[in-house]
Amino acid sequence: MSARFKPLNRLEDEQLAASSPAVHAALSASAGTGKTHVLTARVLRLLLSGVDPASILCLTFTKAGAAEMAERIHTRLASWVRLKPAALRKELFSLGEANDDPSLARARTLFARVLDAPGGGLRIQTIHAFAQGLLAAFPAEAGLAPGFRPLEGREEQGLARETLAELLVEAEERRDERMIADVQALSHRLGEGGAEAFLRGCARAPDGMAALGAPELIEDRLRRAFGVPPGEIDEAIAGQCCDGIFDVAALRRLGLLNRGWGTKSGLERASLCEQWAEADPAGRARLLGALHAVWAKADGEMRSFAKGHAPQDEDYAGLAAAAFECCARLIRMRKLAQLIGCYASGLRAGQRFAEAYAAAKRAAGLVDFDDLIRWAEKLLAEPGMGDWVRYKLDQRTDHILVDEAQDTNAAQWRIVGALSEEYFSGAGAAAGRHRTLFTVGDYKQAIFGFQGTDPMQFAAAERYFAGLAEAASGLDDWPIHERGLPMHRLSLVQSFRSTAPVLAFVDKAMAAIPAPGLGMLDSVEAHRTE
Repeated sequence: MSARFKPLNRLEDEQLAASSPAVHAALSASAGTGKTHVLTARVLRLLLSGVDPASILCLTFTKAGAAEMAERIHTRLASWVRLKPAALRKELFSLGEANDDPSLARARTLFARVLDAPGGGLRIQTIHAFAQGLLAAFPAEAGLAPGFRPLEGREEQGLARETLAELLVEAEERRDERMIADVQALSHRLGEGGAEAFLRGCARAPDGMAALGAPELIEDRLRRAFGVPPGEIDEAIAGQCCDGIFDVAALRRLGLLNRGWGTKSGLERASLCEQWAEADPAGRARLLGALHAVWAKADGEMRSFAKGHAPQDEDYAGLAAAAFECCARLIRMRKLAQLIGCYASGLRAGQRFAEAYAAAKRAAGLVDFDDLIRWAEKLLAEPGMGDWVRYKLDQRTDHILVDEAQDTNAAQWRIVGALSEEYFSGAGAAAGRHRTLFTVGDYKQAIFGFQGTDPMQFAAAERYFAGLAEAASGLDDWPIHERGLPMHRLSLVQSFRSTAPVLAFVDKAMAAIPAPGLGMLDSVEAHRTE
């Protein structure tokens, strides 16, 4: 027997309920509560119930997670082949399964059944590996060249840099000053590394970049979205500084009060008020920042009008506050226009880079990890063709298990939804064909936000699938014995790894996060320890 083999811990309470292959289950499991044990147990119990190994699909987020899950299951099944009857009975008892002689005999055959399954074992894959296999099986349907190859991390970084260099060389040769200026503005604001990371982020969202429309219209669209007038911003501000809009009479009154105050600050402020009032609208727009210093501090907040800080006239505070609001609005408009200009530069450059990077990948027959998910999602959602592909997949997949669900992004959830939709509709939800969906994750361990994941999506997926299960289990048109399976929403909070003080700290930290916290929309159950 392998030195790594350890007897199974007995499943109890929600562990036992979550591992049951009789129902759908959505499990929230904190670190150290036996999440992987439950996931492994559910696969073992599916196999013990007579499920074809080829009909089980286990999806996880990392290669390491997939490898660990496969190693645990295969090691356990291999050990059962030669385990002594008493020890094997205990294993099955720990799983909550029958442990009579026929059950023992069936358990000893499972390892061979798994090895004989198509592909040489259980399908335990990352979501990206699954998408790659799907696209490789249907390349023409997905619009990809047969024999495409996924990019690895370092190769992807090299191709991105090569694409950017070629894009800049081409811009220089064509005297594309706009493109060069956009990249320079981006680099100036974010630095070389930050600019490169931003452009690669744009390349990961080609559909979003294309949706921006013509590059020359991006800034105008942003201005409309933020309520900033089109054209030269100084001209727009100058139009707001004319006598008909700006209360120049009030400004002159403020100047006189400051001059009458007689202090050095008062005389300087009076001079600014008079200079601004005498200037033309264009000059007033240029002097707006200096004028604002009459009633605003360096940080932009309003000055104090208390004794010793401003003239002590009953009208002064009201007049200065009104002038402050007017100037602040125009200064905010200028700053917002400048920020929009930076955004527009970055988005224009990102749009061009996304197009060039996509072309470079196509020319080399390459796809990156984001492409795998995007193209798989499109393939499954394609009217007509997607229906046929889902039908082909549906013939061989009856049980889907999703690990690390907190790190599954919206597009990946849509793939899971497309694969499992028949489990919850009409005849596909009927008990005549046993089919289940199981998801497990931990909101507190969501660490891949930079890849578009959000624990809120885990919560939304739980609600979505629970709603489908509820609707399918309540189909009045079907006999009771043919209605769909319920969805059990469970949580594991008893830790077998941490001490009580550590768990208490975690509970307090979670309670201190404002709603909706890390995506946990329901009340948070406190951790327990032995």
